[in-house]
Amino acid sequence: MQTAQPLGSPERQKAPPIAWVLWTTGVLAYGVAVLHRTSFGVVGLDAVHRFDASAGILASFTVLQLLVYASLQVPVGLMLDRVGPRRMVAGGALLMAAGQGLMAVSTDIGTAVAARVMVGAGDAMTFISVLGIVVTWFPARYVPVVTQLTGQLGQLGQILSAIPLVALLHGPGWGTAFGSAAALGVLIAVLAFAVLRNGPGRADVPTLRETGTNLVAAWRHPGTRLGLWTHFVTQFPSHTFALMWGYPYLVSGQGMRPAAASTLLTVFVLVNVVAGPFIGRMVARYPLRRSWLVLGIVGLNMAAWAAVLAWPPPAPAWLLVVLVLCVALGGPGSMIGFDYARTFNPPGRVGTATGIVNVGGFFASLVTILLIGIVLDAMSPDGDFTPEAFRVAWTVQIVIWAIGITGVLRNRALARRQAGLAKPARRRTRRSRR
Repeated sequence: MQTAQPLGSPERQKAPPIAWVLWTTGVLAYGVAVLHRTSFGVVGLDAVHRFDASAGILASFTVLQLLVYASLQVPVGLMLDRVGPRRMVAGGALLMAAGQGLMAVSTDIGTAVAARVMVGAGDAMTFISVLGIVVTWFPARYVPVVTQLTGQLGQLGQILSAIPLVALLHGPGWGTAFGSAAALGVLIAVLAFAVLRNGPGRADVPTLRETGTNLVAAWRHPGTRLGLWTHFVTQFPSHTFALMWGYPYLVSGQGMRPAAASTLLTVFVLVNVVAGPFIGRMVARYPLRRSWLVLGIVGLNMAAWAAVLAWPPPAPAWLLVVLVLCVALGGPGSMIGFDYARTFNPPGRVGTATGIVNVGGFFASLVTILLIGIVLDAMSPDGDFTPEAFRVAWTVQIVIWAIGITGVLRNRALARRQAGLAKPARRRTRRSRR
């Protein structure tokens, strides 16, 4: 098993101060990217009336955004290995700002769809580029925890969309809300271009042929695919909840007041932030038990949803809080997938492997979001999402869980075998022959 040692530093070396400065800038950029990413989810009910759209059409906005994001992950990973994070983060911020500016003035579905495509493309350039800063500038022993901090601190952007953006939407209006988001994006682009650096060791930029070879090698390694399926099965419940259907479900499906639903989404984010470093330490301390941690998080998600859906709506408040706590763990759980990409690939193709891994959760999320929208439309032809419609719609997650768990178990076995960790099984076979 190969482990990236970007600075060639001993295990006990401390991270240089410049690493923390660059990382802080990257986290700010990612947090604003999350604001852009989740902004449409919290204005979903207003968007229904603004664009006179059904649930299926409304879901297609986010699905298309996630489809663009997922489809660009591998190209972005290849570009990251070639040009570094500075241009990627700044360019992504500008692209998202342009998309939000277009959304601010949009009054028809076509313009709004174009705006979300731009947001998805810019978002695709941000997160794995910030992870590139982590891998490049921090000693290896820091990487699991700092990766978790990156993912979870960035999720604070959801608070910006759940509270200030909603307040602007219900106060000055749609144009001011999205125009403010666009202005913030421009500010982040300027900051990223001024502060970020690509880091040491970027003289050996891979050729186009080497880039293609890296892509094939990263995909063929079962450790990379284990990371992809880990990301797939852990991220989709939390992203489906945060990006699209969580807020409408709490309001229309469980009868909560909008302020209470926003508060629960804020709790969702805080759980991400608190749980992330703990999971990162667990991954760093017990690297051979990462898959068990993944499967445990998935089990908690499934159990919480089973309890809520089995309870005739509205469910008690304490049970909805438990649901939010368990679903929120999927965010930090998905970060484990990137640790597989780092530890099973040499430094020169970590960006490519990270892009492959990042496809998993977003592809699963867009499929789940679309399926829920289709079920809601089928059960709510008049456009009013009933509690019973939501109750049935959320069950589509069962299929996605089954596919993801199968992928994790299969590629875990392959990765362990390739890393030489399947020796006990061989010994049992020899004994049985005796």
